[in-house]
Amino acid sequence: MINRRTFLTQAGLMGAGVALLPKLSLAADKRVAGIQLYTLRDQLPKDVRGVIAKVAKAGYKEVEVFGYSKQSGFWGLKPAEFKKLLDQHGLKSPSGHYGMDLLLAEGRFDELDDAIAAGKILGHQYITMPYVDEKFRKTGADLKNVATKLNMAAKRVKAAGLKMAYHNHNFEFMPVDGTTLYEVLLKETDPAMVSFEMDLYWVVRAGQDPVKWFEKYPGRFAMVHVKDMDKQDHKLNTEVGKGEVNFKQIFAKSKLAGIKYYIVEQENFKIDPYVSITESCKYLLNNLLV
Repeated sequence: MINRRTFLTQAGLMGAGVALLPKLSLAADKRVAGIQLYTLRDQLPKDVRGVIAKVAKAGYKEVEVFGYSKQSGFWGLKPAEFKKLLDQHGLKSPSGHYGMDLLLAEGRFDELDDAIAAGKILGHQYITMPYVDEKFRKTGADLKNVATKLNMAAKRVKAAGLKMAYHNHNFEFMPVDGTTLYEVLLKETDPAMVSFEMDLYWVVRAGQDPVKWFEKYPGRFAMVHVKDMDKQDHKLNTEVGKGEVNFKQIFAKSKLAGIKYYIVEQENFKIDPYVSITESCKYLLNNLLV
């Protein structure tokens, strides 16, 4: 492996290049596009190997997984087999969405422990709670219980050498007993152990301003879902850059937010999915992460 010092020496830039190291490092960190594989949930069960190859061909360097179970693995592949597939295509997996209903309902860690085991094999940094069922968020006491359980999970995840994250939809912004789930989670989870993956589409659809949340809770948002909103029908997504979400304004505050990973997600399509994800990747890299 060529380290940074060797690279600069070979390029004949040691003298002038040292001054550029921070800028070079920042550019290398930011110009990476990830994709939430839920985007291709219809295609993955039919041909997981082919889908992953096409994801890499579209320009992505990172994938966020979902739908893991100890019995069926990742679309029929055991974690080690799926990791090998990712490696073959130069892909990393910084995060995964893992169901945690047992934790919320009974305080049991079975699903979480399975997620941790799989995540460590894939090289995750984050184990992400993707959704809270309606039955767990009906009252203010329920919301506090979710925060308590998320803190419990975070301690277990940290002990395994990983980090905990939470992904939102729009229900987190609905009022419940004078507050909201999003507010409760941000206030009552440990900032040192719980990060947030802000789904920008759902925040905007809920009538919220992502930047205001960044300003209120700086540094808490390690990941974002880069998902655009169709201009005609706000219930639909579209390719990044074609819709109503003002990504440039939002990403101008990336440092304040603490964003490390930019992950494209699209839940519905008007064009071929692979054409769509390629367009979104190019727009993200060429227009937003510059």
